[in-house]
Amino acid sequence: MPPAARAPPSATMLVSTASNLAVEGFQVRKNSLRESIVTDVTAVDQAASWAKRLTLSEARGPGDMENAWRRLEARYGVPWRSFWSLRYRRPNEIAASIYLRLQAAYVAECERQMRRHQHELEITRAKAGADCAAVVAAEALVSKGDGDDT
Repeated sequence: MPPAARAPPSATMLVSTASNLAVEGFQVRKNSLRESIVTDVTAVDQAASWAKRLTLSEARGPGDMENAWRRLEARYGVPWRSFWSLRYRRPNEIAASIYLRLQAAYVAECERQMRRHQHELEITRAKAGADCAAVVAAEALVSKGDGDDT
């Protein structure tokens, strides 16, 4: 065979197994379906965690769960049935719109709670003084929370 017609050494392929191909020291692997399933499950788990925390912060008592979900729906636009399904019948997949709304609602709720805690800190500072141990510890916690982006 003339040198121009011969394939370069890097183009030779050896089949090692049905799912792996060896090419001059590189292995090419077919994408596994389990990787995408794990991603979907983690997204559903994360959404369920956000929904649970939002529910706990909004509920006024043990019998107020559905009413809390309706208030959260009115405030953040997440359908109350999504909260129900994430609590009682966890889906295999979650719509991106619901996932993103839950994420935005969780972030907004965390920011709202941080503002409430800062307001309570100002009231405590005015009553107890700036050098009170509780005020110093709370200020350290608030300054630590301001540095977090998540």
